[in-house]
Amino acid sequence: MLAAVALAAKPLPAVADEFDRAASELLDKYAKELDQLAAWCDSQGLADQAGSTRAWLSPRNPDKLYVAVFPREVGRSEPVAGTPPGLVEWDKRFHQLRREQANSLEALARRAVRNGRASLAFDLVLAALRENPDHEAIRGLLGYQKHQNEWRTVWEISKLRSGQVHHETFGWIPKAHVRRYEQGQRYSNGRWITAEEDAQLHRDIRSGWDVETEHYTVRTNHSLEAGVQLGAKLERLYRVWKQLFVRYFAAEDQVTALFDGRARSNWARLPRHQVVYFRTRDDYNQALRAAFPNIEMSIGVYVDSTRRAYFFAGESYDDRTLYHEATHQLFHESRPVAPDVGLRANFWIVEGIALYMESLHEEHGFHVLGGFDDLRMLAARYRLLHDDFYVPLADLTAMGREALQSHPQIATVYSQAAGLTHFLICHDGGRYRDALVAYLGAVYSGRDKPGALAELVAASYADLDRQYREFIQSAGMPTLAEEK
Repeated sequence: MLAAVALAAKPLPAVADEFDRAASELLDKYAKELDQLAAWCDSQGLADQAGSTRAWLSPRNPDKLYVAVFPREVGRSEPVAGTPPGLVEWDKRFHQLRREQANSLEALARRAVRNGRASLAFDLVLAALRENPDHEAIRGLLGYQKHQNEWRTVWEISKLRSGQVHHETFGWIPKAHVRRYEQGQRYSNGRWITAEEDAQLHRDIRSGWDVETEHYTVRTNHSLEAGVQLGAKLERLYRVWKQLFVRYFAAEDQVTALFDGRARSNWARLPRHQVVYFRTRDDYNQALRAAFPNIEMSIGVYVDSTRRAYFFAGESYDDRTLYHEATHQLFHESRPVAPDVGLRANFWIVEGIALYMESLHEEHGFHVLGGFDDLRMLAARYRLLHDDFYVPLADLTAMGREALQSHPQIATVYSQAAGLTHFLICHDGGRYRDALVAYLGAVYSGRDKPGALAELVAASYADLDRQYREFIQSAGMPTLAEEK
């Protein structure tokens, strides 16, 4: 377990604008170079390649966060023998530009992280890895190594070396067992049995399947396959969360050492998270009712006292609840936290960040968060612009858990919390994102006070109230098409 992170309550450094400008200049220069290459393709009659080159930097919504999904395979497809010379030349130029851009982005990221811009630094290295998926320094920074012509984590390599393989349906199993598993057999207690017999052995949650992923153990009495699917979704959330909130669980010197290549291999060894996935709502209710009499009102819950998140299969299940409660789990378990987070003040951000992470989905090869079109943001826009509902930040940050949860318009307050979190992450190119991470650290460690957020962003609550309204107004009132 990492030591507690000492996040000082200080505003972002003035040098921040320097790195934002440098990143923008790099992007502008790269866009011009790609446009020149596309023009060359036009002159050579390479219409498809011209289109691909121009589309490579297609505009993305500034109100969303994008984390690219990177290839596992080492290397790229080279032009085959007999490829026309023009196509070979385009391929050479295109990938040369991408490699150069990756190196420039990585160099800027290293400068940014030394100046307290961890969020920007990770944005830059992720962008660099999209340009050059085989950039060894960045792959190493993110915990990957080459193994049998693939990029794998240390944990995955240990599994592979033990003779296991990852099967999309059955998870990590011995390679020698794959064929029989696909034929409907299961290995249990030293012998082969049918899948039906295996299901009977695991009907009770106390003897359920334990599905291990790199960062989770999922106990389920639904099925092995369902546990594997749930584990894959949790790992997707974990990967995005860890890259966005590295400064929540890692100290500044640890992150700097990581970028400098001086970090120890176990620098970010966080605890394995426990998740319980019931076959039915009845199983869920029965198991949790004694501790939580109102459990029937929930469709998933994280319980900090047991350090477990609980869910159930069926029509009521949805990924948003999974990501919401699993986000609570990640923030609670990835560093030492106060016994009653948000008890006296600032409870809104505990829910706000979980509401934001609900939005995780995939778009065109990216894991994506946020967006004015997300259902939580649609509600936030409607409540502010149509209902004119808004709790000033000076009042909202003063609310502890009980005050917020007993608010007569709690659902509307939650909509505002989602909107404000989105604002703090995306406003002005992510201007407040590092401060938000520091704010979360202060709240979860119990070192917060109602004025903490204003101090960290170096702006008054009145200014933030105004900026938030302008941010929401920029998207406008939700349309009927968006609401559908």
